[in-house]
Amino acid sequence: MFTFGWLVGLTRAPPLRVKVRRVCEMCKEAEEASDEMVARAFPVMSKLFQRCAAAPAQSVASSGVLLLNILQFFLDFGEAVLHDADGSLKTFFRSCLTREFADPIVAERALEFLIANKTKILSSFPTLIPQFFPLLLKLIASNGERLERKFSQVLPLMMSAGSFLPLFLSLMDLPLLVIALEKVERSSGTLIGSSIATIQKSAAPEMLLALMDEAYTGSAIEDPSGNPGSDDSGPLDLADPMFLDLLKDENDGIAAKHWTSPTISSTLQAAVNSPQSDRLKQSLKMTPHFLTLYFATALRDVNDSLLCALIPVVMSRYAAMFPDKVYSFEVRKRLSDFILAAFQRSPDIIALLKKPITDRLGEAHDNPAKTELALHLCWAIGEHGAGGKNRKDVARELFENLELLLYENLATSRLGLSQDTGFDLMGASTRKSSQARLLCFVVTAIAKLATFHNELLPRARVSLAKVARSRTSDRRVWQRACDCLGLMNEPAICLSVLGPSTAQGNGPGIVNWSEGGTKMVAHIPFYLLAEQNGPAIHDFSLADLLPTE
Repeated sequence: MFTFGWLVGLTRAPPLRVKVRRVCEMCKEAEEASDEMVARAFPVMSKLFQRCAAAPAQSVASSGVLLLNILQFFLDFGEAVLHDADGSLKTFFRSCLTREFADPIVAERALEFLIANKTKILSSFPTLIPQFFPLLLKLIASNGERLERKFSQVLPLMMSAGSFLPLFLSLMDLPLLVIALEKVERSSGTLIGSSIATIQKSAAPEMLLALMDEAYTGSAIEDPSGNPGSDDSGPLDLADPMFLDLLKDENDGIAAKHWTSPTISSTLQAAVNSPQSDRLKQSLKMTPHFLTLYFATALRDVNDSLLCALIPVVMSRYAAMFPDKVYSFEVRKRLSDFILAAFQRSPDIIALLKKPITDRLGEAHDNPAKTELALHLCWAIGEHGAGGKNRKDVARELFENLELLLYENLATSRLGLSQDTGFDLMGASTRKSSQARLLCFVVTAIAKLATFHNELLPRARVSLAKVARSRTSDRRVWQRACDCLGLMNEPAICLSVLGPSTAQGNGPGIVNWSEGGTKMVAHIPFYLLAEQNGPAIHDFSLADLLPTE
């Protein structure tokens, strides 16, 4: 007969963890008496779990690791006693991890627990990790690079239909989350043992009442703090919506847009003017890696509907991120790579996102980041024929936007300038080079789009001829326009060179190189062979030229 009453009588956490682990091992090792042992141990484990979860926040001893050991018992033997561990898992996140996410030992054990049980959690509790991904982000923001590898294994588990978009925005705002946690730490002391969720719950009703009052009476919401966040060393304004959103513990399914908040501007300005903390430096290094993993998982597992919802959000954040030079470069590279990879996977998305794409093309003159985004979008439009052969209306509208962008920049040199003409963000040579680079992509996109949709060829010739005749055109842009005009005069060559990389068909000048081993040189148009005319000197198989496996 097995008795486990001694478990509840123990009060010291470290030896209790050992004994709970020992009970789990005994239940696994027992064969015939396993069910009886689990049935006797479960009530004691359940009572112990409830007692530890209800412990006051000011408790000296951490109960996080102990609760994880008990949760492991529930997951391993819950079926034997018909126990649903969903409530226990949520209780752990809400009552323990919200207070101890900054504890390095609890944080590491929590990640190890999720990794070890990811198969069971995904099958039995698929919404658990996506629901609490903001809390897990606070965990990595507080503990830094030492948990990066383990957090990377948990990150794909956070993605679901309801968390897909908010997770991307939270990853982009990871440096801001570090700043917010450090402000809380300076304001209230250590992060360990203090539940930020309690702060949010106390402030949220006041904000809700204020919003209701504004909606029904028309009165403006008063800001008692004046300009929150303007003084980074001052006390944290706990009612500020931006900080409440950053510091939340659970996913509410809302993709917040707080980058227009004045608090963001003042917080970023204070961060730029102050030395970066170690945690902030580590977050700036980790975030690009997390985005790489996020995008790889999205391209592999997510359907086109969610990709269509994500791409406009990605484009909106291309120029809105933490103002660190290296960080911005690394993040923008990953954003642009994802956009191009998504269009490559599903070219139809270009047609579905016609409106966001045209909006971004219209913002190409705002700043260098938006210029770079417009450049990538121009390339994608031309490369994929605006979404395909059956997208003629979309192709015509995108072609008109490319024409407008081309004519605007032929007539003015304002691309890349600040709104304030007296303040030059870039040097003259850099600005000119950026403009020429964009126009080269616009010219190529116009030629490629017209090659794919033949009804646009006359308009394309007119547009490129204007560039070729323009005296103010950059030499590189002029040369690109002349090259494209020359190619368009040879339809077969133009289709081979400027045609889309997918769905080319078997038109003239198109060679299916996968069949090269069975082709003869005479079967290939001679203008593809260095413009040689007349019969071939040798009649040999391409198998002699193509590499063999």
